[in-house]
Amino acid sequence: MTTPHAGPADATPDPPPRPTTTVAACQLRVDIDDPEGTRARVVAAVDDAVARGAQLVVLPELVTSGYVFADLDEARARAEAVDGPTVTLLAGLSARHGVVLVAGFCERGDGERPYNSVAVLDGGRLLAVYRKTHLWGTEKTVFAPGDALAPVVETSVGVVAAMICYDLEFPEMVRDVALRGAQIVVAPSNWPSNAPPAGERAPEVVKAQASAAVNRVFVVVTDRVGAERGVEWIGGSVICDVEGYPVAGPAQGEETTLLAELDLGRALVKDVGPYNHAFTDRRPDLY
Repeated sequence: MTTPHAGPADATPDPPPRPTTTVAACQLRVDIDDPEGTRARVVAAVDDAVARGAQLVVLPELVTSGYVFADLDEARARAEAVDGPTVTLLAGLSARHGVVLVAGFCERGDGERPYNSVAVLDGGRLLAVYRKTHLWGTEKTVFAPGDALAPVVETSVGVVAAMICYDLEFPEMVRDVALRGAQIVVAPSNWPSNAPPAGERAPEVVKAQASAAVNRVFVVVTDRVGAERGVEWIGGSVICDVEGYPVAGPAQGEETTLLAELDLGRALVKDVGPYNHAFTDRRPDLY
C-alpha cells in the first residue's frame, strides 16, 4: 500500500489567514431642513453597507441634525438625549444587522449648550458616547466642549477609538488612543471645503494619513457632501491603513460608501523596520 506524498519532513503548513474586518465609511448628504429625509438616507446607507459585507459602519458628524445652525436656540431645539430618536434609530440598525455602528448626533446637555457627540454601538448595545473636545470655528458659540478623553472600546470587530473631525488634527489625540490599545480610529466629520490647489489633497486627508502612519493604526474618516446654508463640504472620506496609505478613497465629493477589508491585527505591530519601533524610539530626555 502506498501513502500519499506528504512533502519533506521539515515542511510546515502555511499559517491560516488572519480574520479581517470589513469597514464602511458612508458619505452622505445631510439636509438640516429635512431631518426625516436625512434619517431615511442613513437607514438606506447602513442597509446597503451591510449588504455589501460591512461589519463596522461609520457615519458623518451630526448626521441627523445638520451642522450650520442659525443660532444657539436652533441647536438646542435639535439636541436630543442619549436615549432620544437618533441613538434609538442607530441602536435598532446596529441590533438588526449585528454590526458596530458609529455616528454623530447633537446631544442635549445639562447646561445651556448641547454637545457635538458621537455614539458607538455594537449589536444594539451602546458602548460609548464621546463629546467633541476640540471645537472648530463658530462651533464654540453653539456647543459645549467635552471634558473626557476619546473612548477606546472593545467591540466585536476589534478595539475602536472614536473622535470627531477637528480632534483628529491634534497629534496627541491619536497618539493617546494608540497607546491605550486602539486598532482603528474612527472620526465622523464635517470638513468644510477649503479649495486646495489643483492636484493636491485636502490637508485634512493628509493629516489623517499621517496620523495612521505615525501611530500604525487604521484611520477611518467619514465626511459629508452637499451644501448647507451656504457651506460646502470637502466630501473627502478616506480609509487609511497602518502605513498611512489610503485603501479606500479619498472620496471626491459625491454620495458614496467606501469599503475596505482590514486586518486589524496589523495595528498591534508597531515595528517600522528591523531596528525601529513606533512607540519605543522616543527620547523623553529631549522633550
